[in-house]
Amino acid sequence: MYRQKINEMLDIINNIILGKKDTIREITAALLANGHILLEDYPGVGKTTLAIAFARSMDIESKRVQFTPDVMPSDLTGFSIYRRDIEKFVYQEGAVFCNLLLADEINRTSPKTQSALLEVQEEGQVSVEGVTRKVPEPFWVIATQNPYGTGTQRLPVTQMDRFIASMSLGYPDGRNEVEIAKNVTWYKKTDSLSPVINKEILSHIRREIENIYIDESVCEYIVELVSATRDNKYLELGSSPRGTIALVKLCKSSAWLDGREYVTPNDVGEQFIYAIKHRIVENSSARLEGITREDILRDIMDKTPRPLPGRK
Repeated sequence: MYRQKINEMLDIINNIILGKKDTIREITAALLANGHILLEDYPGVGKTTLAIAFARSMDIESKRVQFTPDVMPSDLTGFSIYRRDIEKFVYQEGAVFCNLLLADEINRTSPKTQSALLEVQEEGQVSVEGVTRKVPEPFWVIATQNPYGTGTQRLPVTQMDRFIASMSLGYPDGRNEVEIAKNVTWYKKTDSLSPVINKEILSHIRREIENIYIDESVCEYIVELVSATRDNKYLELGSSPRGTIALVKLCKSSAWLDGREYVTPNDVGEQFIYAIKHRIVENSSARLEGITREDILRDIMDKTPRPLPGRK
């Protein structure tokens, strides 16, 4: 029943964002794994519309912040103001007090403001003026960012590491762009979206995903892949153990979406780049030779033996 609801939500979103079924499924897997998502791409390809479609298809509270250089950390975490009528300071909640925060063009704001999300992304709480406050459950961040050099600045490595997965929408293919041209108000479909799933359903699904079985041999395979990023001639920074945890969570979520109660090596192969790409930094040799992070990760997968079926 719950998987049917998720499939219904996917059908609705796929009808709004045309030709991006794989990306939409991956975002769903990341959300069900209780992770934050980074959408990296050029302006105008539908990143914001996609995030809004997810928010409105779930019965949750969502907020959107358009990140600009003048957005302050307190806009996110909240602040206290003095109320003269009651002669005391009163705390005003910031934008993070919601279930889903759309952080639009997050790399257009200052590193100080970007870092204001570190605590809440990791621990689901904010500390302001010496007081720690919990944000609602569930809490997700879907952040979009434009390519570096388009009036933007790089996200800190510690910030990137808080996202369970990163992905790109890319440009639509010719057939789907023709459909967009024929229906130039397609993006307004999000205005009429009604929630398909609620918090109770999400909570139940998350418990089912946590119970998905993963064999020790598959865990060893995951660790071998992640460890290989720390000793690669084209990388100056490999993935942290947080990447290992993220990959396990994504694999379990992907297995649940496929209707399985166990993780396979194929799940690992499908999720590896999504979970690790944004956590690594290529060195000057890679940039000089035109080798991308995706190239490096695919080479690591090619060189790392997969566990055989039934291996203990």
